[in-house]
Amino acid sequence: MTAAAGAAVLVPSFLSASSHREAPSISQDPTADNTDVYAFRSPDAPNTATLIANFVPFQEPAGGPNFYRFSDDVKYEIKVDNTGDGRSDVTYEFRFDTTIKNPATFLYNGNTVTYDAKKGEYVNLNLVQTYTLRKITRDSKGRTVVSTLGRNLLTPPNNVGPRSTPDYESLVTPAIHSFKNGTKVFAGQRDDPFYVDLGGTFDLLGFRSAPPGAFSTGGVDGLRGYSVNTIAIQVPIKHLTRTKSVPTDINATSSAVGVYATASRPVVDVRKGDSRVRWQQVSRLGQPLVNEVLIPLGKKDLWNRSEPSDDSQFERNYLKPELAGIINALYDIGAPTTGRVDLTTVLLTGIPPKNGLGLPTTQISGGKPAKADLLRVNLAVPPTPFAQQDRLGLLAGQADGFPNGRRLVDDVVDIEERAVAGVLAPAFGLPAPNGGNAALAPLLGDGVNANDTPFLESFPYVATPGSGFDSVPHP
Repeated sequence: MTAAAGAAVLVPSFLSASSHREAPSISQDPTADNTDVYAFRSPDAPNTATLIANFVPFQEPAGGPNFYRFSDDVKYEIKVDNTGDGRSDVTYEFRFDTTIKNPATFLYNGNTVTYDAKKGEYVNLNLVQTYTLRKITRDSKGRTVVSTLGRNLLTPPNNVGPRSTPDYESLVTPAIHSFKNGTKVFAGQRDDPFYVDLGGTFDLLGFRSAPPGAFSTGGVDGLRGYSVNTIAIQVPIKHLTRTKSVPTDINATSSAVGVYATASRPVVDVRKGDSRVRWQQVSRLGQPLVNEVLIPLGKKDLWNRSEPSDDSQFERNYLKPELAGIINALYDIGAPTTGRVDLTTVLLTGIPPKNGLGLPTTQISGGKPAKADLLRVNLAVPPTPFAQQDRLGLLAGQADGFPNGRRLVDDVVDIEERAVAGVLAPAFGLPAPNGGNAALAPLLGDGVNANDTPFLESFPYVATPGSGFDSVPHP
């Protein structure tokens, strides 16, 4: 049942949050929890861009009998701003619907799952989830234009084990859907591509490798073995840019777009006698780790229910980041703790054109750029081949790496730690790190440098999830 009226519930107005349990409310609503967003020019199809949003964190693969799935009562959206106002100009909306074929059994699948190409369905799969994909844009007069790209699109079964889902990737192939306009889409379970030492990070930044080890090894990937639900869409670049073309000028603001993802639930607002059903945003994510380590606890839910166009209200948390003071106290880095225009530029407004740093602009077309949390990506930058991608992205000299978009390989934890520690500060007129251990600023990291499972070199790129039979439960 996907109709909003059928799913409507009474929800308090403060409900909203996002990303690997990073805010209070969403920790109670995992099927709407947006864990990560990625946006990059596709290396194997360079005239396209790939946008990925992951949901439902910390999935133990052995999740039976009720294996993880998308919620039928959530509207999942990937949004693109190509005018620089912090509002969506192109939206891809995903609505899911679940069918139980045999309610008289406890089994997720009655036998080995196969795919019947003639019928276009999975055989022996008892719980089947499909979805409708809609594209929402605005015409030249600002009117909303809605087109349905696909209905009854299959999601694959979860990776149960060798008896149930042998040759698992062969079951994934029928769930990759291609459309005549050049768009591809996938929705289903994958390995969680984010890698981070969660234990060390949230034990007061207790990184397990200390100087002179320079934080480069010894970390424990807190997401190792976990799965997520991935929504991935590969779109011709000309469908995303304001100019409706593939850009070539890395200094043109029309070459950049901003990407973010949301999840919303239907609610009934009973105030003033109004009982109509409306959609309440309960998750939002653009740049990684912003709500997690920049936004204070008391504002996290507010941040998540806000639109990117309203993010100027949080600017003070970028200008005076608490994390910089913590890093200084622990490691004597001497990072600047106020006036952090380097962070507001990179994360809130975008890197300006002809910036003197040799970096591609990530400011987006329009007038004065909005202060908005968007994952900005300059689509004029050629993609780096998969085999040559460096986890440190722009810090390693790769112009298509984070914070110019975000590739799966990009180590956003290390990059953002170093940025907060001040490695970019002098380029923006701020003092360089000047503590006794200032030389450690460009070496900071959590000691986890790669995902536990190799990424794919073709769509949907996110790695194959581990099987429930083979998984080792987390202690």
